[in-house]
Amino acid sequence: MALKLRLARHGAKKRPYYRIVVADSRMPRDGRYIERVGSYNPMLSKDSDERVKLDVEKIKEWLGKGARPTDRVARFLGQAGLWDFKPSNNPNKAKPGAKALALVEEKKEREIARKEREAEAKEAAKEAAKAAEEAATAAEAAEAAAKAEAAAAPAEEAPKAEEE
Repeated sequence: MALKLRLARHGAKKRPYYRIVVADSRMPRDGRYIERVGSYNPMLSKDSDERVKLDVEKIKEWLGKGARPTDRVARFLGQAGLWDFKPSNNPNKAKPGAKALALVEEKKEREIARKEREAEAKEAAKEAAKAAEEAATAAEAAEAAAKAEAAAAPAEEAPKAEEE
């Protein structure tokens, strides 16, 4: 019989409370168990002493009989110094899936297109400002030329009244 030290869920809906139990690995999570060896209340703060309670003597006894803890219980036992907990390393689990990668690529393409449109708009604004500046300098030059021409030309005599 394969023995497990694992969590059995109790408590109300959205108010979990777990018992740390020794159970046959073939039994359901909340089903029949051999012995209760502790409790875990995730609703309490992480620095609370009441969050994880362990019966150290019973746990040592069951570990000596060959019971193996689940990952979460092994983490608790590692914090208590009863088990050498080594976190598992599955780098592929953290990698995004194909759809997520496609969404990231699509987002990058939209960002690049947006930046290109902004750059084109800035360039068009610069060209418009440059054209407006050139038009203003041309208008000033034309006005100055007209004034210079008017000053250089002799004053025209007023037209004589027609003789009768």
